[in-house]
Amino acid sequence: MTIRYDNRVAVITGAGSGLGRSHALFLASRGAKVVVNDLGGAVDGSGASTSAGEKVVAEIKAAGGEAVANADSVATPEGAARIIQSAIDNYGRIDILINNAGLNSNLKCIT
Repeated sequence: MTIRYDNRVAVITGAGSGLGRSHALFLASRGAKVVVNDLGGAVDGSGASTSAGEKVVAEIKAAGGEAVANADSVATPEGAARIIQSAIDNYGRIDILINNAGLNSNLKCIT
């Protein structure tokens, strides 16, 4: 038996790559409408861009799914509110929230 998410609305933060991208593609393949949230910037949080999220949205749409990109930050209450508002504006509700975004600016690279 395959679990379906037809017409469910999913918001996934950090969905421009890695696990977030995988979650977005999986849920969309099972019928969910997806808000693909990603800052699209560098590891240090600089250089925000919608390009990472829009690439995932393009993949979802090419496979027959439905999705929109959002590049707001979960690091501020205002950004988080805009992410939620994006789902409400586009799909009228939220059924699934995967908070996958994360950044550790204190992490030092040892090479």
